[in-house]
Amino acid sequence: MKTVYLDNNATTSIKPEVVDAMMPYLTDIWGNASSVFYEVGQRAEGELIKLRESVAKNIGAKNANEVYFTASGCEADNWAIKGYAFANKRKGNHIITTKIEHHAILGACEFLEKHGFSVTYLDVDDEGIVTAEDVEAAITDETILISVMTANNEIGTIEPIADIAKVARKHKIAFHTDAVQAIGHIPINVSELDVDMLSISGHKFHGPKGVGVLYIKNGTRIDNLIHGGGQERGKRAATENLAGIAGLAKALDIAVSNIDKNMANMKSMRDRLINGLRERIDYIKLNGPEDDRRLCNNVNFSYEFVEGEAILMRLNMKGICASSGSACASGSLDPSHVLLAIGVPHEIAHGSIRFSVGEDTTEEEIDYVLETMPKIISGLRAMSPMYEAFEDGRIESFTKKYMEEK
Repeated sequence: MKTVYLDNNATTSIKPEVVDAMMPYLTDIWGNASSVFYEVGQRAEGELIKLRESVAKNIGAKNANEVYFTASGCEADNWAIKGYAFANKRKGNHIITTKIEHHAILGACEFLEKHGFSVTYLDVDDEGIVTAEDVEAAITDETILISVMTANNEIGTIEPIADIAKVARKHKIAFHTDAVQAIGHIPINVSELDVDMLSISGHKFHGPKGVGVLYIKNGTRIDNLIHGGGQERGKRAATENLAGIAGLAKALDIAVSNIDKNMANMKSMRDRLINGLRERIDYIKLNGPEDDRRLCNNVNFSYEFVEGEAILMRLNMKGICASSGSACASGSLDPSHVLLAIGVPHEIAHGSIRFSVGEDTTEEEIDYVLETMPKIISGLRAMSPMYEAFEDGRIESFTKKYMEEK
């Protein structure tokens, strides 16, 4: 059976060039970068400096010392939210974010609410957009931090980050953005965006798992993440994962160097899949924007009258890898908080599937999905009491009504 991998927003395969870049740090350059009194450690330290400079260059940071290595994007998100809040609690206790953030952000905010902080979770429109005006209207005298993701991992919505950053700067409020899903899919430059903090994760752009980055603009006051050592300028104690960092740096360099070509290919495959599914399957709704505010690789449809888990199981039987939402919430039976936030009814949200194409996705793979999906949906609807009730006229179609209103 062929395998068609269309879950690149969950993780990506590690590139051979990335593996090659990592290997010297697992064999020859194996020293501790903090052991600087002998050559083995000095060599590791020198390599770490070069890798940090490479990452800084590729995200547009003005100084390499603004790049801090973490163990994941989730860790970077948590550090940004909690670290900044606790370091600046004398200035205020109010944080602004949105209802469609990754669980790493939402969980950190919920934690802070238990420790005396107030959080505003902004609504988004039916495409998942939050405007700079929405953010500005929520600011109070106690607001110390704003966090809005660059692009949504489930429905592909690209937020107006530069506009929101201007609002934050106007009110002298720190601004963090979770760019984990954006890197490799849109150009990212922290200086042009004018953000104070930005999170990324290596395995989202063909790097290794277990390594991420938090960009912290110089002058940003933030508490230490891990105490007990001087690594990462004393902010995150732990011996640096030099091989993982080398893999992330190489993967980032490849992603940035090929961004235009990769975006064009992924957009072509994305649109082929979106248009093909619409032509072949009735009573479905595309979740997220339909224009350039959508990530080049994201396809998220709600399929009415069926359950997403049943679709995924049948896709798996055909060798097709997809998801029903964020990988970090895959064990939950609750519908996606993102879909509920954009107004998708509870029962329809349960029937949603996300396909996320990759830079190497082919037309043949897309066509195989287009051949397979209609049969799966038709078979599941034939067993669905909800679909039977719809055919008998006992219930209405939400997706039909939605499209008529649009």
